Amino acid sequence: MVEGDQLQEAQAISVLHEMLQQSFTLFHTECFFAAWDTALLEQLCTGLQQQVDDLDACQGQVTGEEDSALGRMGPTLVLKRYFHGIHVYLKEKEYSDCTWEIIRVEMMEPCLHQAACKKG
Repeated sequence: MVEGDQLQEAQAISVLHEMLQQSFTLFHTECFFAAWDTALLEQLCTGLQQQVDDLDACQGQVTGEEDSALGRMGPTLVLKRYFHGIHVYLKEKEYSDCTWEIIRVEMMEPCLHQAACKKG
């Protein structure tokens, strides 16, 4: 999404921030701890939180008054809807281990596709 649209720097930072924040929120739920290795999950959440904190510092330098408008439109809104759909799906399936695995695979799919494209 970011590469295809040649987003302005402020909007790109806003999108990245939203993605990291939503990922942290998703993986930081109590229901998730039963599905994966607790130590690895804590390490992931710590890393995500650190990236969010680092990006917050950058975001304050790059964005100004336009930041609030960026959060209400475009790619950021698409990310919010995407993660909302994940939360709804997990809740409907009662946060089962199988459901978490489906979410993990879906989230990894773009990464796997991008790696395959780079090799080819």
